[in-house]
Amino acid sequence: MFEIASVFRVSVGVLVAMLVALFVVYWFVRDITQKRHTVLRNFPVIGHLRFFFENLGEYFRQYLFLNDREEMPFNRATRAWVYRLAKNEGGILGFGSTYELSQSGALVFVNAAFPVLDGEFQPTPPVIIGEGWCDKPFAARSVINISGMSYGAISQPAVRALSRGAGISGCYMDTGEGGLSPYHLEGGCDVIYQIGTAKYGVRDASGQLDPEKLREVAAHENVRAFEIKLSQGAKPGKGGVLPAAKVTEEIARIRGIPFGKDSLSPNRHPEIGNMDELLDMVERVREITGKPVGIKTAIGGRQFMHQLVDAVHRRGQGSAPDFLTIDGGEGGSGAAPQALADHMAMSINEALPRVVDALIESGLRERIKVIASGKLVTPAKVAWALACGADCINSARGYMFSLGCIQALRCHQNSCPTGIATHVPRLQRGLVVEDKAERVAAYTRNLNKEVEMIAHACGLRHARQFRREHVRIVQPNGQSMALNMLYPYPPIR
Repeated sequence: MFEIASVFRVSVGVLVAMLVALFVVYWFVRDITQKRHTVLRNFPVIGHLRFFFENLGEYFRQYLFLNDREEMPFNRATRAWVYRLAKNEGGILGFGSTYELSQSGALVFVNAAFPVLDGEFQPTPPVIIGEGWCDKPFAARSVINISGMSYGAISQPAVRALSRGAGISGCYMDTGEGGLSPYHLEGGCDVIYQIGTAKYGVRDASGQLDPEKLREVAAHENVRAFEIKLSQGAKPGKGGVLPAAKVTEEIARIRGIPFGKDSLSPNRHPEIGNMDELLDMVERVREITGKPVGIKTAIGGRQFMHQLVDAVHRRGQGSAPDFLTIDGGEGGSGAAPQALADHMAMSINEALPRVVDALIESGLRERIKVIASGKLVTPAKVAWALACGADCINSARGYMFSLGCIQALRCHQNSCPTGIATHVPRLQRGLVVEDKAERVAAYTRNLNKEVEMIAHACGLRHARQFRREHVRIVQPNGQSMALNMLYPYPPIR
């Protein structure tokens, strides 16, 4: 019996070896005869190692080869900071910072000789949007808020966790262009409804804005404002893209689109071809809903703001948007063509001061509130945006990190390993809504708290007192320059 078993094992081993050899021969012949890859024609079989390591390198460089401040789009130090805030572990470090203070673009805040004492702190006041210009103005309570990420681009448990976390911490949540789902309302948070170029959720059969559906959305008490999206930082000049694999029956129903087909938004609103038509739509949506209406756009130059303020002065301040959401060209939570993601639209570092200056110069700064977005995920960047003149800050990827995002760069492939940007149930299972909601809330609270800490160190009683003279930017020569010297406040018209 023992001899039979030994012979059987030998036979199985020989069979396996023969199959492996046949497979290698097949692989060798296929590689050496194919005409597409030079490496495989010259180095059959072993040439596949090159593609294997190239594929894995994208995901392992961040752990094995790059230091804490090197990686893009977010380096390990930045991600670790967000993780600590979301886990209530505090932003404390030892033995000095790895932040290079002589590097061009570094932020340096001007500390006060006599900072504000604990008893002199004041709570950061809310920003009132639309006051005096619509029936139901909106009070934005938090400095940092959740930027537009549509249900479809991110998963059901991700939306639920964000909604609950926002409800706990008092920040608002932007729906993104994918329409309003029950999961946005689940946490009881304030919601800004984004009207994208395809008008998902408020469209009729022909894709036009449906007033009745708009009223139905506005009837939800938690929907506090509406945002007309012209473009986003990830892909200015191109509409949203949701692959067919992510268009589930529920998402198709919410958006009002066919199930199981690619969801492609137009690259602009078909009925908006100039500034007057844009302001016509702002007034129309505000009249139908009775709530504040704003515009979201990336900025490519001075022309947009010049046309906007000229049109508002010509038509009257009642025609103005109640807020502008300015997205920097470095935005990028959505899938986007690399040509646009890399090279289209100004960075928020340049766009935000230009927009605020245009509003100050035209006398519209008090009428139109400004929301800034674009890699503003740390207290220093948020404080910088406030100093530039922003009223609120939106973040998408900061909140994705708070949900557990590991920057796997698979958002567009429906295979996100953390369950955030996928509709595969097995992967979604890893995202526990109750736990992640607490992390979203903690990130919001702690980020607001650390922004206020920077303000107090600058001698300010609360974060809305930041001005440009409180920030210095390091120049290419290693010397810093005050932000109010780089971008002087313009005279009021």
